[in-house]
Amino acid sequence: MAQRHHDLTDPVAGPATTGDALAGYLRGQATEFLRALRLHRETGGAGSNGSSSASAGGAASAEVRVDAVRALRRSARRISGSLHTFRPLLESEWSEGIRPELAWLSGTLALEQAYGARLERLLLALNRLSGSAPVPSQPAGPAGPHADDRAGAHPAAPDRGSLTVGAAKAGALLDRQLTLARTRAHSTALQALGSSRFHAVADKVAVLASEVLLTPAAPATDLRPMARAAEERLAAAVTALPLVTAGSPYNAEALIHGLSPDPAPHPQDAPWHQVRLLLRLHRYACEVVHGRSTPLDVRLLAAGEALDRHRDASEASSAAAQAARTPRIAPATAYALGVLHADQRHEVEAARYAFQRSWQKQTIGAP
Repeated sequence: MAQRHHDLTDPVAGPATTGDALAGYLRGQATEFLRALRLHRETGGAGSNGSSSASAGGAASAEVRVDAVRALRRSARRISGSLHTFRPLLESEWSEGIRPELAWLSGTLALEQAYGARLERLLLALNRLSGSAPVPSQPAGPAGPHADDRAGAHPAAPDRGSLTVGAAKAGALLDRQLTLARTRAHSTALQALGSSRFHAVADKVAVLASEVLLTPAAPATDLRPMARAAEERLAAAVTALPLVTAGSPYNAEALIHGLSPDPAPHPQDAPWHQVRLLLRLHRYACEVVHGRSTPLDVRLLAAGEALDRHRDASEASSAAAQAARTPRIAPATAYALGVLHADQRHEVEAARYAFQRSWQKQTIGAP
């Protein structure tokens, strides 16, 4: 069995924490959910048609709505994740009924922001690669082997000239595709927030804010074994990752499927996305056991940030590859998108390398 890693957030440390703590955590998250929902409704979010920004306070209201949606997602994820980790302590029919609905809501609300962030990431990368923006200098030595790789991802003239010719059209194509996707996601989110399905979820969360349906034995049951099981699932998933490959300067296999006709997600990425999910569940379990006021291990935070960057770069590379499959685009545009795709796959590798370094530090207990 993999050894334990996270000394500062070890769910088995300290006195026993029982199901009463779980009930308090879930009530707190339900209250935060309802507070965010009320704020969203007060700013006209549920019925917004996108024209509120024309009013004097429209921009501020829009920002408040964005924050409210993020808070809704955050609470929904924590409730759903905790229901999953500690499901033996919860009334099964009730918890299994609400958990997938919360996952649906969180996923639906995340799409609009994700498309916007993806477009911004790709346009910034295009500017950097075409020389329109300064290329950040790469650290040497301890920063890892990707410093040399990143230099190779920024071709010198005349290749950079070829990229510049197609960069503007590539950016315009990505803008059209991802802005359309973002607009559709916005409409889908608005429809979801006005749907009977969402109102049913909100009603269940409202009940949860005052009553958590625990099993009869749950109030006196120690939470730590279930929190430990979540940590062990994470450790096992990390053990199955190709960390040796992640520590190499260049993973050629990462580019093999990038521009193939198959639009399926990159086959190497799924295990890393699963680790990201399991790391999140472990964090939530630590919050339940120790309380959200307890500082999280900075090494655990670094590992999570690396996996977030991995997810972002992976999805951006897929968007570049999808745009490159657009029929009848000019060769210079296709070339720019190909370089952009390779650049984002390098970012994927850099994120994997950063995760590997962070996780190894946790394993050996380095400060």
